[in-house]
Amino acid sequence: MTKYLFLLLLSFSVFFPGQTYKPLDTTDYAPRKEFIKNYSANNEFLIKDLKTKYSGKAGSELSKIYKELGKDFEKQVKDKDFVFNSVFDAKVKSLIERLRKNNPQIPQNLKILIAKNNTPNAYCFADGTFVINMGLFSWLNNDDQLASVISHELGHKIKGHTLQTFLKLIGEDQMDKLVVQNIKSNKINRNQRAFDVLKNRIYKKGYENRKQEMQADSLGYTVFKNSDFKKTEFINALKRLEDFDTISPKELKLETYKKFFNLPTQEFKDKWLAKEDFSLYNYDHFNEKLNKDSLKSHPEVTMRINNLKKIFPELKTEVADEKASESYSVVEKIARMETLPNFYHSEDYGLGIYTSLQFLQDGEEESYYKSWLGKCFGKIYDARKNYNLNRYLDRVDPKNQSESYQHFLNFMWNLSLDEIKNIADYYQKKS
Repeated sequence: MTKYLFLLLLSFSVFFPGQTYKPLDTTDYAPRKEFIKNYSANNEFLIKDLKTKYSGKAGSELSKIYKELGKDFEKQVKDKDFVFNSVFDAKVKSLIERLRKNNPQIPQNLKILIAKNNTPNAYCFADGTFVINMGLFSWLNNDDQLASVISHELGHKIKGHTLQTFLKLIGEDQMDKLVVQNIKSNKINRNQRAFDVLKNRIYKKGYENRKQEMQADSLGYTVFKNSDFKKTEFINALKRLEDFDTISPKELKLETYKKFFNLPTQEFKDKWLAKEDFSLYNYDHFNEKLNKDSLKSHPEVTMRINNLKKIFPELKTEVADEKASESYSVVEKIARMETLPNFYHSEDYGLGIYTSLQFLQDGEEESYYKSWLGKCFGKIYDARKNYNLNRYLDRVDPKNQSESYQHFLNFMWNLSLDEIKNIADYYQKKS
């Protein structure tokens, strides 16, 4: 969840002259209903086809997997996790058409969905439903980079990686049952032998995932270079996504807390910024027993880039990112303005407050982000009052969070119920 913090590094400002930005309309009952109807029919057809191709245990388990996936995905659509007929749809469809011109292997039945998700990611279902997260639009720099990510996901689709993964999981499940029975039958070194099984399973899974990512890179680039996009942007997109994993989020300054929480109705208190001491905690006991590189579901991007350069020598020459087209700049700005509505929709109210403060610290759209500050604090107040704040606000985790985000979490957990209400009331009245 906290992965989102990447967006806060963007340097350009968003401005919609003469008007306050209004979030995208999600009252799209008719297209959602039509999509669910078609998706359900396609998924049923897919399940029947898999049962024909895979008999016995494999066919039965695949049927269960795809039924469960279908049920979960339909719920997401009903819960308005996606937007329909937006400016994002038109952009993605235009890029896919450009990719399709010289690539007849691209399926014709692709259906586009835009997810209200701030993480820069995309994925494709077996039936041809292609999901693009809004986070990709605000994180990548131009049309070509977005097309490269689409090409990579098409590589997964064409190679049938999802089905391959499910078949391996089904086979490994049967094998694991036999291994567990063997461990139970012999009490000698039972714990160590159980851990060895877990370790080998994780390493094997990591290897298979890395292999699939590199295959999707190679096939994706082949699709990409057959089109009219600039080849070097494929590498630039990978570097941009690497930034998401490696760049530390921008610091939220202490002055920012004092500026926005020293209110006419409630003075700022230094004790709100008190931090818990985690210096004596040891978090490495389990991790030391495993090779962290082998646990990665995606190989290091540097490794993927080097692999592509080895296969395709034309990628060895690095070039600066292309400037965004006007049409891409529009969707990029809209995606950025949708950051807070997306967090609010997913009930990530704590992240919504942290992000609002980051935008306010940068002087962006003050009235807009103050209104979201009030809305999110209102939800935090309700959660604290109902004793379920853990659902909406992370606990401090020094091993996996930046110091700035830990400081923010300490601040939030140090606030009393009445203090939270005062902040919520102040900013909701201001909006």
